Amino acid sequence: MLLMISATFTGAIISSFESKLTIFPALIAFIPMLMDTGGNSGSQSSVTIIRGISLGDIEFSDIFKVIWKEVRVALCCSTALAAVNFIKLWLVDYIMLRTFDPGKQIPEIAVVCITLFCTVIVAKFIGCVLPILAKKIGFDPAVMASPFITTIVDAISLFIYFRIAILLLGI
Repeated sequence: MLLMISATFTGAIISSFESKLTIFPALIAFIPMLMDTGGNSGSQSSVTIIRGISLGDIEFSDIFKVIWKEVRVALCCSTALAAVNFIKLWLVDYIMLRTFDPGKQIPEIAVVCITLFCTVIVAKFIGCVLPILAKKIGFDPAVMASPFITTIVDAISLFIYFRIAILLLGI
């Protein structure tokens, strides 16, 4: 029920930017990809951390070491994903499918790729920190696994997406 209620925030974020999305309708098509990629990235981090906690390899005192490692991994992953996504958006979505309007394609593609980059970094950070914090305050770290992290990352990724769209596209 908590996840269902928290998903309301995701809907509220989309609703609050609905009028702006009508100006750049191509951006709507990439919301699921951005949310899924963020959720998967956060889940991967959390599973690794939860395993480390259960094996006794990770303690609360390791939090900054864990964050530093996950940030470096996130930078590598997000850079690779954004670069491949740029090529895919250009070749498939723009040239083959004509998803983007001519003249708007570069700024729109940049919005998607920059959002993907930022979302993966934020997701991996949340995915590594929440299980450690849960353990510290006495909750089962496994509770912070996929559904909870995905819900948080979904809302944050949408917020990032729309903020970057406003900045780059002037909407």
